[in-house]
Amino acid sequence: MIFNSRIKSLCILGLGLTLSSVSCKDNSKATTPKATDIPFTKEGTLQLVKAETDSIIVNLDIEVADDDYQIQTGLMYRNSLKSNHGMLFIFPTEAYKSFYMKNTRIPLDIIYIDKDSAIVNIQKNAVPFDETSLPSSAPIQYVLEVNAGLSEQWGLESGDKIRFEITN
Repeated sequence: MIFNSRIKSLCILGLGLTLSSVSCKDNSKATTPKATDIPFTKEGTLQLVKAETDSIIVNLDIEVADDDYQIQTGLMYRNSLKSNHGMLFIFPTEAYKSFYMKNTRIPLDIIYIDKDSAIVNIQKNAVPFDETSLPSSAPIQYVLEVNAGLSEQWGLESGDKIRFEITN
């Protein structure tokens, strides 16, 4: 009798392990993002402006991230971003922020901007998929993400400003 109950227990345990491994396999497929590119959706325009001269450095088309889901997702799963495109994150209040590159396939420059629209600091050449924290050096209210290397190419510095208009 004890022998039969042990066999029964082992069979139930084996069945449970088999079912859980099938279940895990199915869950991993459900959570893996598709390899298709997420299209850019223009929601506004943004100008980067040189602080000393008030001259326009560059004009960009932007997508806007201003709710929890959009802010958490950002440019994740994108395969590309044109050099005249960016994503502007808008936070309800000014605070220290930190970004990372989890599930982000393209290298980015992360530009931290204060409530007065002035650049505070830039995290240059953020590495795809790297989960290292990339913090602001002061409280910020906006973040602009663009392709890696563009902030250097444009000669952006702390104190330079942004102006933007949301059209959508």
